[in-house]
Amino acid sequence: MLGMTEVMPKGSNAQLPAEVAAVRVVLRWQLLPGTPDVDVSALLLTAQGRVREDADFVFYNQPRHPTGLVRHRAKARRPGEASDTLDVDLDRLPGWVDRLVLGASVGDGQDFAAVGGLQLLLFDIAGGPGAAALTRFDLFDVRGCAALLCGELYRRSGGWKFRAIGHRYPSGLGGLAQDFGVTVDDEEPVAAQEPALPPLPTTPPPPSVEQLLPEPAGFSLPPQGPRFLRP
Repeated sequence: MLGMTEVMPKGSNAQLPAEVAAVRVVLRWQLLPGTPDVDVSALLLTAQGRVREDADFVFYNQPRHPTGLVRHRAKARRPGEASDTLDVDLDRLPGWVDRLVLGASVGDGQDFAAVGGLQLLLFDIAGGPGAAALTRFDLFDVRGCAALLCGELYRRSGGWKFRAIGHRYPSGLGGLAQDFGVTVDDEEPVAAQEPALPPLPTTPPPPSVEQLLPEPAGFSLPPQGPRFLRP
């Protein structure tokens, strides 16, 4: 069992223990009425700070990297709490992976202002159930954005470190992904339209009964006219 959890302020860095081969990244938040659903994501970046291809973006619609070394787990919900999780096999990642950016997002039209108690935690997968987290980063001041760059795991001197960032993205998950080279298609598919029908020919209205049947001389109609003449 590893020691106490290191609580990290924004902008700080932590060295992961050398014996940690794989980490579990847990995004946790309070589950209250009206709280939007939250999703964790990861981008595998080269030393140039970019993905090599769109498949290097692991998120809810692409839950597993082609290598199988970064993968989404099912969400967990407990009374008053929910979490979303990624597993990362750090020691098996190919050499071109210089760092992993860890993100969080809510759905379209929603905001982190309604999300309370947001935390990003790292666990040693080998620690087993009940093991303390390696690090914990509490994310404050997250109003006015639909996505967050929570932090990053990066290589340093043959090991791995974690940096607590907490950068807001009002442009949402698409804006976060685009900043690191992911191609995001914002265009909505256009529905096929049937060809327009030619306009119907216009015809003059049929003559009224009064026009067809002129009044006899000296005969006056009542104010509303005969009932059988008007509907």
